[in-house]
Amino acid sequence: MAFNVSKAKFTFFYINFARILNYLSLLAFMQDTPKESEENWTLIVSPKTKWFDLHLSDLWRYRDLVMMFVKRDFVSAYKQTLLGPLWFVIQPLVATYLFLFVFSNIAHLSTGQIPPVLFYLSGLTVWNYFAICFNKTSNTFITNIAIFGKVYFPRLAAPFSTIISTLITFGIQFFLFLSFLIYYIFSSDLSFHLTAYLLLIPYIVIIMGALGLGAGIIISSLTTKYRDLTNLIAFGVQFLMYLTTVVYSLDSIKGKRKLIIMLNPMTGIIETFRFAFFPKDRFNWHLLGYSSLFTLFVLIIGVLLFNKTEKKFMDTV
Repeated sequence: MAFNVSKAKFTFFYINFARILNYLSLLAFMQDTPKESEENWTLIVSPKTKWFDLHLSDLWRYRDLVMMFVKRDFVSAYKQTLLGPLWFVIQPLVATYLFLFVFSNIAHLSTGQIPPVLFYLSGLTVWNYFAICFNKTSNTFITNIAIFGKVYFPRLAAPFSTIISTLITFGIQFFLFLSFLIYYIFSSDLSFHLTAYLLLIPYIVIIMGALGLGAGIIISSLTTKYRDLTNLIAFGVQFLMYLTTVVYSLDSIKGKRKLIIMLNPMTGIIETFRFAFFPKDRFNWHLLGYSSLFTLFVLIIGVLLFNKTEKKFMDTV
């Protein structure tokens, strides 16, 4: 009986001694661990942020993800299609010859000294890039809701990748325009000279992408509450095209209607693109400056609104 009592006391002493050692080791670990304020966090996700907490540097940190989105957008657009990327060529060709038949042969709208085919194709090349960027980015929250609701990444990466992937479409259609330009140079009396204005082409592409991104994410932010805006996008883009100089020359418009056309920021971009290949008497820097400032304003408003909406869009979409 005494042996059992002493064994029980030893067991009790051993268990309490082990508890004391664990407690002391826990205290030592807590003293060596830095406080939360001293820790170097690489990412802090908070439900509420200020208007200018944009974290644009995250786009560079997540550049691999952006490129994955670029590949996804390009492949998914023409996956399981018969002609695939050939649609990039077919669409502007059909539209060009439709404009040639309606606006040149029937309506007899002047295209100035530029051959009608080159006139329409140059306008469509520029307009299509903006229109595709605007259409795709305007549905960012709706089309990516499954991804946005599962894992964190900079939400701006989704529309930004769309701008990059659409550059492939622009590149193909731009090459198509250059092919027709070379054909007209060697088969007609069209005079072409390399000028310094051709250096404006990269700047024009940047403005088009920025304008499409800014306008698209503004609409995308609004569609989280007003879903019927998605039904107006296709009609609105088509209507805006006829308020630019895609199918008619700016010189052929007079009076107040010309002012309305010039207020469209895409008019200055299209006119600059055409002037780079077909220089006139004088370049309109004011028109390009207006388009640049308008694009900058729309982009800033779009990024701020998008950043504010992404925090709570899951409650409304």
